[in-house]
Amino acid sequence: MTDDHAHVLDFFTPRAADWDSRFPDDGPACAAAAGLLGLRPGDAVLDAGCGTGRALPALRAVVGPAGTVLGADLTPAMLEVAAQAGRGADGTLLRADVARLPLRDDALDAVFGAGLISHLARPEADMAELARVVRPGGVLALFHPIGRAALAARQGRTITDDDLRAEPRLRELLSGAGWRLESYTDEDDRFLALAVKQG
Repeated sequence: MTDDHAHVLDFFTPRAADWDSRFPDDGPACAAAAGLLGLRPGDAVLDAGCGTGRALPALRAVVGPAGTVLGADLTPAMLEVAAQAGRGADGTLLRADVARLPLRDDALDAVFGAGLISHLARPEADMAELARVVRPGGVLALFHPIGRAALAARQGRTITDDDLRAEPRLRELLSGAGWRLESYTDEDDRFLALAVKQG
């Protein structure tokens, strides 16, 4: 286990049991974001850093029963909560590091990452790995149910231009990893960046 893995596990393991009850109102915003991926019935999508799998039902609703929905997370406790909540019925739960996904090149139509980017050890390399598993023209959605300013206030910190989610930084990061940022929304009640894989 790397130090990066230890940091993620140390953060999420003790929070897994009550994660859903701490953020009970995120579902509608998550479903709305999933609906903006442009997915069609039969498509394949990954929820990267799926946590307790709350996005899996929304993603399943978009791709339908013939589609493929995968939920990958590094933290076993989060995946256990997802399984206990029955979310494995909406997607296959995988214990996996987004830095080294057990998927072939161009296997997916889209990746959904809720609250993902701030927990990546090597953001550009990790975004490049997500690009590897998505077909050219496929979509990446980086989502958070509240915007940057609201999240910073919740965490007792100030918002800075250094934040990876600041539009200029994010655009540059994604471009270096094979993505083109198509749209960027940062409002009090939603953060959503949509990018398309180049090539």
